[in-house]
Amino acid sequence: MGFLVFAPGCVRVLQDEVAVKRKLGRIEDEVLYPGANGYNPFTTRVFRVPTRTVNLEIDVGLPSKEGLTISSEISILYRVDPKAAPKVLRSIGPEYEEALILPVFRSASADVCARYYAKDMHSAQRAKIERAIGKRMMEVVGPRGFIIESVLMKSIALPSGLARAIEVKLEAEQASQRMQFVLEQERQEADRTIIAAEAQRKIAEIRANGRAEAARIDATGRAEAQKIEARGTKEANDTVRGGLDAKILRYMSIEAYQALAKSPNTKLVVPGDPQLFLGGE
Repeated sequence: MGFLVFAPGCVRVLQDEVAVKRKLGRIEDEVLYPGANGYNPFTTRVFRVPTRTVNLEIDVGLPSKEGLTISSEISILYRVDPKAAPKVLRSIGPEYEEALILPVFRSASADVCARYYAKDMHSAQRAKIERAIGKRMMEVVGPRGFIIESVLMKSIALPSGLARAIEVKLEAEQASQRMQFVLEQERQEADRTIIAAEAQRKIAEIRANGRAEAARIDATGRAEAQKIEARGTKEANDTVRGGLDAKILRYMSIEAYQALAKSPNTKLVVPGDPQLFLGGE
C-alpha cells in the first residue's frame, strides 16, 4: 500500500518495493527502484508500491449451480508489476485492493462457481475451479498492471444436510466399488478354473491320441516286418531251389546214401528218386 514519505531530499526504497513520485499533483512515469533516491520535498511526494507477493485472505460466500451458498476461506496471491506502478497509482490509486482486486475476485468467483455443483467444490474439481477463477481475474487485472499467481480455496463449509448427503453417496459409491472388486475377483477365479479344466482336458486328449497313434504305428510296423520276413524267406527258398539242378541233387543223394550205408545203425537202404527225397518235382 502506498503512503507519503516526509523525509526531505532523499527516500530509501526497500528491495521488495518500488516508489513513484507525484510532482505538483501529477504522477510521474519514472519508477524508483530499491536504494536511495532524491526528490524535492516541497513540490514532490513519493508513494511506495510493494512488488512482493501479497496474500489477501477473505471469507466469502460462493454460489453453486443448484442455488446454494457455500462458505469458503479464500487466499488471493497477487503482486504488482514493478514497471506498471505509475499506471496503477494513476488509474486506480494506492487503495487498489479495495478498488480493484476484491471486486474483480467477487465477480469472477461468482461467475465460475455458479457453473459447478456444491459437491464439486469439495472434491477434485476444486483445483479446476481455482484455476478458472485466477484466469478470469487475470483477464481483467492483468492489463492494469497486476499478476494473479494463485487463488486458493482453503476451506469449504457445505450446508449440513448437503454434507451428509455427499457422505452417504460417497459411502454408497465405495461399497459399490468394493462389490465390483469382489465380483471381478470371483469372475477371474472362475475363468482360471475353466481355463485349468480345459487345459487338463486338452492334455488328456493329446495323451490318448498319442497312445492310439503309437499303437497304430507299432501294429503297422509289426505287420510290415512280418511281410518283409515272409517275403525274404520265400525269396531265399526260391534262390535255393533255383540254384540246385538235377545233377547236383543226384550227387547229393548218393553222398547221403553212402553216409547212411556206413552208419552202424543202418539196417536197410532203399535208394529212390533224389528229387523226391529232397522235395523236388
